[in-house]
Amino acid sequence: MFDVSSKPGLLPVVDPLTDILRALRLDGIEFGRSALDAPWAFSFPAQADAYFHFIGERACWLFSPAGEWVELGAGDAVLVPHGKAHALASEPEAVPHPFPRWRYTTPWGADGPLSSAGVARGVLFCGSMRFNLDCPHPLLRMMPDVMRAKALMNSEAATLHLLDAMASEIAMNRVGACGIVARLADVLAAQIIRSWVESGFSGASGWIAAVRHPDIGRVLAAIHANPEREWSVENLAGLMGASRSSFASKFAAMVGETPARYLAQVRMDQARQWIVRDGARVSVVAERLGYDSEASFSRSFKRILGVPPSHYRRGRAGNP
Repeated sequence: MFDVSSKPGLLPVVDPLTDILRALRLDGIEFGRSALDAPWAFSFPAQADAYFHFIGERACWLFSPAGEWVELGAGDAVLVPHGKAHALASEPEAVPHPFPRWRYTTPWGADGPLSSAGVARGVLFCGSMRFNLDCPHPLLRMMPDVMRAKALMNSEAATLHLLDAMASEIAMNRVGACGIVARLADVLAAQIIRSWVESGFSGASGWIAAVRHPDIGRVLAAIHANPEREWSVENLAGLMGASRSSFASKFAAMVGETPARYLAQVRMDQARQWIVRDGARVSVVAERLGYDSEASFSRSFKRILGVPPSHYRRGRAGNP
């Protein structure tokens, strides 16, 4: 999904949504599958990463972060993008227990996903997904606490086939089934978010509208694809073939902040990721972003994010 501009001298760039969707991965993240005889209930504590659940064989109930019970059908999938506390249960009256730690699979016996009485068990695939973006990212901030696949994509036949494929893999319990389901979940999570953007924001303003705009979207794509580049307002205006003043005015009207402020926020969010997730030294991050000294980078970082980079270097975890 490339945006190939007709303006001379412009290289094709990946739009911001595509770049975000590419970043969604379950690979290397903890996941597990369990076959369950009713009654059962599991609680999931709040965490920094997102949760992903797929419900196989039998319907169950979700106790949402908003404190409401929602029934989930067999073959449904749920993304909890902010990692807020919630619960899953065979019925609302069941007493929840903490979900067992990840990296395990509860195998069922020769009779497959059936209880000894021949009744279909509840089957859950649960994963913990890390987005390649921080909580301050505008798209992540706008996501609802719970996103259901079927509620968003009933009209998309390809996605329903994907849900069917996940259900089939879980039911058959073949060798490597969890790994395959994790990869399918990878794709499905991206589709859930894409469908949410496409179907839920027909009259959108702000960042979503800016992403969709052919000119401003091109600028956002360039910033997110290469935040370490020393962009100037003139460079960014050139991407959409506009004057500096008209570009700055249009950008601020659509995005809600000036190009310089938005660029600074993206660059410092990227710096925080390098420090927290990659363990990069502050001096290395400063050099990568083109700062003359670690001190000048640290001042800019604190001005934008409110704390010095050493705060994240020491903790190597958490959000401000």
